[in-house]
Amino acid sequence: VFEQLEEKLCEWMGNMNYTAEVLHVPLLLAPVAPHLALTPAFASLFPLLPQDVHLLNSARPDKRRLGSLSEVDATVLPPELLLQIRCLVSGLSSLCEHLGVREECFAVGSLSRIIAADLANYGPAKNRRKTAAGRASVVFVDRTLDLTGAAGHHGDNLVEKIISVLPQLPGHTNDVMVNMVELTALQNEEKNQSMVAPGCLAQSNDTAARALWEALLSTRHKEAVMEVRRHLVEAASRENLPIKMSMGRVTPGQLMSYIQLFKNNLKALVNHCGLLQLGLATVQTLKHPQTAKWDNFLAFERLLLQSIGESTMSVVLNQLLPMIKPLDQRTNDDYSPEELLVLLIYIYSVSGEFTVDKDLGEAEENVKKALAQVFCEESELSPLLQKITGCDSSMTLTFQKSKIAADKLFASLQDIAGARNLMKQFKSVYAPGNHTHQASYKPLLKQVVEEIFNPERPDPVDIEHMSSGLTDLLKTGFSMFMKVSRPHPSDHPLLILFVAGGVTVSEAKMIKDLVPSLKPGTQVIVLSTRLLKPLNIPELLFATDRLHPDLGF
Repeated sequence: VFEQLEEKLCEWMGNMNYTAEVLHVPLLLAPVAPHLALTPAFASLFPLLPQDVHLLNSARPDKRRLGSLSEVDATVLPPELLLQIRCLVSGLSSLCEHLGVREECFAVGSLSRIIAADLANYGPAKNRRKTAAGRASVVFVDRTLDLTGAAGHHGDNLVEKIISVLPQLPGHTNDVMVNMVELTALQNEEKNQSMVAPGCLAQSNDTAARALWEALLSTRHKEAVMEVRRHLVEAASRENLPIKMSMGRVTPGQLMSYIQLFKNNLKALVNHCGLLQLGLATVQTLKHPQTAKWDNFLAFERLLLQSIGESTMSVVLNQLLPMIKPLDQRTNDDYSPEELLVLLIYIYSVSGEFTVDKDLGEAEENVKKALAQVFCEESELSPLLQKITGCDSSMTLTFQKSKIAADKLFASLQDIAGARNLMKQFKSVYAPGNHTHQASYKPLLKQVVEEIFNPERPDPVDIEHMSSGLTDLLKTGFSMFMKVSRPHPSDHPLLILFVAGGVTVSEAKMIKDLVPSLKPGTQVIVLSTRLLKPLNIPELLFATDRLHPDLGF
């Protein structure tokens, strides 16, 4: 393509003897921290579900019918989705070129298999790989195999709470708006908030703010809040501001008093603008009513984990039923329709495959009816409910339409419960309790990393190697009857773990801490399509354009 464009440029310049050179610098990664980077252009990319197989089959009536997701490859995908994957692969190949590595590609899950196979067989990468000095393993993992970690509230991390409760920065998928009115002479009223440009979390040009940001990503909530206080106190001291030191528990009021010291000092304000944005984000999160609800979610999720081990799925759903309340009966502590969807995704993802019986059918039907009634009685439909019900206004939403939407929701939930059916080793993310330990959630990403660095180095069962040509195929074939070692994801000093469909801050930290403990000296980079908060999961899961993404060009 670039050679054709170079020829065109010479043509336009009127002389084919002229020289034109076109350089391509892909804008792929948004670095969040040294161990974590995102691909914002691919934020909508999300693994396929079993129900998508029916849509693919209906789009190709003359061809062989696909039986399951395991049969889906690049040749059957709609052109928009295939183009999205090809653009991502092109960017990842450029990243490997920049890092100077030859990559071995591995996959866990059906969409990951398509992306990994495309990267392994990417034509323009063949020459690069021959001369690359370094080696890396790139492991792709489908998010849908474990939505528990993304829908749950187990992460004791301040940044997760900030991105969950503060409004999204317009045009962004990973950053939030920080209300900066407190640093101006305006009254902090709603009408004034749109008069001052919002702050945000990304502070790439501010060394002190970046140091604080990286500390927030890798510490627990309590230490993170203390770290914010320490940075504010040090900045105020450097500017000779009249600071009153106070030890003990950090409160939003105390942090606010430090931030307001900068208010009338323009020089200090400019010098520490990035730090003040992170400080205000912390204060606004700690004061937000939704933050208090975080612990309610956590408590209910822990209760669910115990119930799942001791009871049937119908009993678990019946526990949820009294919590489904229409608008006129809800208090601030009750769950909104969107939050109920998050809890349902958590339940179905952590449970995995279960036996369908008469009791479960009745329990599901009761929950569907209660949800349909709640949707109908909303005074205003949120964007998510508009998408799910297909109605722009609550005025046009009938109970029948609402019930059809609830039926579709449960079809997706059943797909999520069966997402690990094709796995042989990673079949469960649930660790049942015993006399000494409570039942717990075991993240799939943790299982994958532990299997990669298993000291016995067994041949991976669910971590599939993607061959990049004849040599690799011969190696794999010979290894069945000769002592030829198959490529293994722990072979190389760099592991790039790409989560297709989003990752949470807590998961990225867990991987960063886990890899050196399992194999010291190995470097790990976590890549993903976006940073996730619990409410993103229903948005991505119930998206209607998963097979036909809007590519924006």
